[in-house]
Amino acid sequence: MKPTLMERVKDTTVGQSVFRVPARNTPREKAEGHWSNFFLHLYPVKVPREEIGFKYSWYLGVISLTLFVSLIVSGIYLMFFYVPSPTTAYGNIQFLQTQVPFGQFIRNVHRWSAHLMVLAVMAHMAKVFYKGAYKPPREFNWVVGVVLLLLTFFLSFTGYLLPWDQLAYWAITVGTSLAAYVPFIGDQVSQLLLGGNQVSSATLLRFYVLHVALLPTVLVMGIVIHLWRWRKDSTLDSGGDLDG
Repeated sequence: MKPTLMERVKDTTVGQSVFRVPARNTPREKAEGHWSNFFLHLYPVKVPREEIGFKYSWYLGVISLTLFVSLIVSGIYLMFFYVPSPTTAYGNIQFLQTQVPFGQFIRNVHRWSAHLMVLAVMAHMAKVFYKGAYKPPREFNWVVGVVLLLLTFFLSFTGYLLPWDQLAYWAITVGTSLAAYVPFIGDQVSQLLLGGNQVSSATLLRFYVLHVALLPTVLVMGIVIHLWRWRKDSTLDSGGDLDG
């Protein structure tokens, strides 16, 4: 049989340096392919069919992830027109809504995606609790899910100040005041968020960095761990013996 184009490419010197894994035919060889590949290792060799169906989870996790992607895409667009400064922040928002093409639409997409993501993640957690999916061997992933829920709340909270209007100002004032009541470290947490003793330009800058850089990065890392553990725990439940 005449070799295919891909086979001819793999036979070249460059191809052999890139495609180092031989053809895998048996189930064991295919499993080894998953173990040796960083990206494929996120997925186990096999997963119970019912766990990827609509009736099991109502796709609430998928919905939450889709909304998060929507927030990232719309947020990047908004960043082109926003400067985290008390003298320009509110004006940037007004300019975005009235002068920027699709500015009002993108801001509404970002705003509603944030609200819906909070609801979807809460519903997802409630569904998991109702199904008893927090029990062994899934208890660690339940903890990861709780952390992701808190990060979702923090993302929503930090984004609240960015328009720099009266509603945002007083909401953050109340929120940071509540943080001061955390036992032992309340005052330090409040001052860390405010960048001082009251809402100021330092507060806006800190909330901006938290909202667009730190919290999304931590959330992405948590989602990767959450998905990885979900697939691995699914394999353990099904009695799979090819994946560790």
